[in-house]
Amino acid sequence: MPNIDRSFLQIQSLGECLIQSPLEESEVRFVSDEEAVLLEREYTKLVEMQKTNGQIPVFEVAGPRRMLFHNPHWSKAAILTAGGLCPGLNNVIKSLTLALKSYGVPLVYGIPYGYAGLNPNCQTKPITLDRETVDDIHEQGGTILGSSRGAQDPVVMLETLVRMDINMLFCVGGDGTLRSAHAIAEEAAKRKLNISVIGIPKTIDNDISYMDRTFGFETAVYATNSVIVAAHNEAKGAYNGIGLIHVMGRDSGFIAAYAALANTHVNYCLVPEEKFNLEEGPNALLPHLMDRLARRKHAVIIVAEGAGQDLMAGEREIDKSGNVLHKNIGMFLKQKIKEYADAHHVEVNIKYFDPTYQIRGIPAIGADAVLCHLLAQNAVHAAMAGRTDMVIAQWGDGFTHVPIPVAVKERKKIDPNGTLWRSIRLGTWQ
Repeated sequence: MPNIDRSFLQIQSLGECLIQSPLEESEVRFVSDEEAVLLEREYTKLVEMQKTNGQIPVFEVAGPRRMLFHNPHWSKAAILTAGGLCPGLNNVIKSLTLALKSYGVPLVYGIPYGYAGLNPNCQTKPITLDRETVDDIHEQGGTILGSSRGAQDPVVMLETLVRMDINMLFCVGGDGTLRSAHAIAEEAAKRKLNISVIGIPKTIDNDISYMDRTFGFETAVYATNSVIVAAHNEAKGAYNGIGLIHVMGRDSGFIAAYAALANTHVNYCLVPEEKFNLEEGPNALLPHLMDRLARRKHAVIIVAEGAGQDLMAGEREIDKSGNVLHKNIGMFLKQKIKEYADAHHVEVNIKYFDPTYQIRGIPAIGADAVLCHLLAQNAVHAAMAGRTDMVIAQWGDGFTHVPIPVAVKERKKIDPNGTLWRSIRLGTWQ
């Protein structure tokens, strides 16, 4: 962190903004390009950065600009959703469409099935989005545009955008989606094409760097509550009952961690960032679990999908997006708990819960729906001002512009020595 200077966070721009915004000053507060937000919020680290780099790194502030690069009345925009499903996708599609229409953009296309829809071989056609089309889609889970995984040739995708005369592309997805957006932006820059490519961060795992929260995460945590309650009731309803819950979290265990804090019925929280052993060592799960059962006669365990992968032998497959497909740690633990209990002549009753698809396909709720709306609005403001190769991020109380290469450089993870994990350990006594 101390070696990051301002150039690291420099946002790409297509050129000088010469067109007056059609938005009224009574409707919005125009943001100056000079406005900035501190990257680091801790004073001692700021001082260290200042000493190391001679400057303090800052993010460009998101929001509407008084002067635009793209003429709204001559613009065409396209929206796509890629990767796995996530609560809030339709909210983002709706809010992007409405924000573009508020600028006066005449044509907004929805690209079917993610980046595959930009490949002519896909045999699909774009959907025209307007106020009527998106009127009630926020009430639905999933995405009306469909989604897909897997890389497409950026040259082919760019050619499709050129043929469609698109000058603004909004890519809604996680790190794989953002990498493809970056590839399109780079190809457009090589050819000196004035196309704004803007990312909206969608990952239910909340694992994209340089942003406090991504949409879908809060809804996912909320949706685990009823599962934890059911697991707790099942565990207490049987002698030595164990409720074992398997949730998403391929490389980062934020869903499991926040769910455990939100519902303190959880006794063990297992995440990818904190290794554990099964039978031996200071972090041995099974002896500790047997001890708890002897004392309390029940236990609730929540495990993120990426936890404990080092305990399972065998090669890992790769999905179309290049992600490592983890082995099922939930079913593995269920088997190992039973084997260990049998070996020690302890009766256990294990109830297994995997709410993965229940959580992914539901509509966004509460503050999550609000976040979708604000991310989408700020994405449109950025595109109209000619920004490109960037993603909108929530940072503190506001929103910022983050270069896509910076956002996907590494995954955000739980700090085992940080406040969040210390709170987990204090709350679960694990």
